[in-house]
Amino acid sequence: MIKNTFSILNGIGEKLERRLWGDGILKWEDFIYAHDINFISPNKKLFFDETLSSALSELENSNASYFAETVKRREHWRLFEVFKRDAVCLDIETNGFMPDKGGYVTVVGLYDGFDYRCLVKGNGLNPENLKKEISGYKYLITFYGAAFDIPFLLRTMPEIKFDMPHFDICFSVKRLGFKGGLKALESEIGIERAEAVRGMNGYDAVKLWEHAKGGSTEARDLLIFYNREDTVNLFHMAEIIYQRLRAQTGIEKYLK
Repeated sequence: MIKNTFSILNGIGEKLERRLWGDGILKWEDFIYAHDINFISPNKKLFFDETLSSALSELENSNASYFAETVKRREHWRLFEVFKRDAVCLDIETNGFMPDKGGYVTVVGLYDGFDYRCLVKGNGLNPENLKKEISGYKYLITFYGAAFDIPFLLRTMPEIKFDMPHFDICFSVKRLGFKGGLKALESEIGIERAEAVRGMNGYDAVKLWEHAKGGSTEARDLLIFYNREDTVNLFHMAEIIYQRLRAQTGIEKYLK
């Protein structure tokens, strides 16, 4: 999908993108090799050709940070297919307070489509370990992470940097007309949670942390399992939402 995306060009939006598709210019290479495009001036086309040539080179080098900057944030979902093998899902739990009110992260869950790992406060959760964990990935997947998880982490661990493309499923599904939270979306697309954590929410996670602090290993294990369900489900959800967003663009009609 990313090579069908012309919105990385300044002044090209979804309407002009579809016009390009309708004229048979479906990929960046098509644009570059076209002698002229009747609604783009020769000088501007020359500039766009250079931009797209650079993008092709960076794509070949799998330079995710380049696309984090050049692709509009709301379009980062279009990079999913390209960076899927280098993607990580992230979800955090907190003690229920905001950072300026004594809030801190209790659990950071990470899942790359194969393995789930978590860092827990008092047991491996620190900036150095988290930086090491995310350093091997090029693409971030969250649910509402752009508004909560990432800002919370940056305020409590300013050493951490997230300079990779970010597919925030929460904001992406709004473009599909969906209204609701993570659990509602799981139900909508047929993802079922394990019975042990079915029906639990963020408030329950806060209470579990309080019990875990008091020495309950059972509460700690259940909190981690709850986080695991949140985090692991994101990957399957991203695949489904990506396909729906792709279909919404109408690109398939032009590829036939």
